[in-house]
Amino acid sequence: MAVVARLPRPDDFAPPPTAADLRRWDEADAAALPKRIAALRAHMAGEGVDALLLTSHADARYFTGMRFGPNDEPTAGSSGWTLVTADRLAILVDSRYTVQARHEAPQAEAIDYGSDAGAAVGTWVARGGARRLALDPHTIRHAVWERIAATTPGVELLAARGWGVQLRATKEAAEIERIAAACAVADRALAGLLPQIRPGTTEAALAWSLERAMREGGAEALAFDVAALAGGNAALPHGNPGERALRAGEVILFDFGAQVAGYRSDMTRTLFLGEPSAEDREIYLRVLRGQSAAIELLQGAISDHATALPSGRAADEAARAAIGSVAGVYDHGLGHGIGLQTHESPSLSRGAATDPLPSPTVFSVEPGIYIEERIGVRIEDLVAVDLAAGRLERLTRFPSDPIVLG
Repeated sequence: MAVVARLPRPDDFAPPPTAADLRRWDEADAAALPKRIAALRAHMAGEGVDALLLTSHADARYFTGMRFGPNDEPTAGSSGWTLVTADRLAILVDSRYTVQARHEAPQAEAIDYGSDAGAAVGTWVARGGARRLALDPHTIRHAVWERIAATTPGVELLAARGWGVQLRATKEAAEIERIAAACAVADRALAGLLPQIRPGTTEAALAWSLERAMREGGAEALAFDVAALAGGNAALPHGNPGERALRAGEVILFDFGAQVAGYRSDMTRTLFLGEPSAEDREIYLRVLRGQSAAIELLQGAISDHATALPSGRAADEAARAAIGSVAGVYDHGLGHGIGLQTHESPSLSRGAATDPLPSPTVFSVEPGIYIEERIGVRIEDLVAVDLAAGRLERLTRFPSDPIVLG
């Protein structure tokens, strides 16, 4: 098994973004807002809808510029709900966010909803004369839905799921730059952690060191909590690090991501602590072949100047075929879109649509093999594809070839 000849170092990867980068990205977002809203309104018109309620903070930032931090999600209530018609734009806020909305989303009407979000939505929609309101029953409590209905007599409420995230699946150049910057933060952090990975170190200690390295190395936040899982714990696809100490001859799996200027990264690396057994080497190589096969399928479409990318389902099928019929092949999806949220459209999985993947876009490719209580191997990279530009780029630059420590 060919292993990485030289361990990666932090300075192998791009430095953190500068203040000028952050200003440039802010300016790009401000310039893109009218186009984003126009695309959303065109989608509404195509669906025969004249009012839309979006409830995610990612949609609020994308369509209005209003920024919510990671800690806002569980405590913000209905603040950030966004209302759109053909000629009006509004955002729900409570007293904690009114000043912020005035500064960050000046083009949107800020609605202080008090203690009754349903009535605030219904009143605003009815006042504008809308006849058909689209909203997502998966994100709105039944009582709030009923309250909206009660305050919008004569307005038809239509179930609509994911209209915002569908549009966000196609990425602008400045969005891809930020995802790449978040990837570089994560790459540097793991490279700096390598000397600490040795027998006796605990999963929790490594997870904390990795989190600290990202926060001190350019991340404004984590994309999600760090996973550092040793030996048999690595067979838990979304396990939590604990006080288990690393042992020679086993693997350590890291799943982690940084957030830079609102945009996120997501990577997984499985490292060997000491020379692996022949069986463990083969597991790793099967996973690597699966990832390579999916990426090669996409690269082939670009190299052949195809008119469309393969589907997410086809990419998943290519990975599984390359891995082969062995025990423990992943049951999760091959990959997911990423951007303002860690999991976005498009999906790469057995249940994904058979439509071509959007372009330009960014998604993960993360096959794995998990042998219960013994070993887990997953390799995850973020990939940017742009069919029109004829480009496929791995945004995750940390080596995916096997790394043996010690």
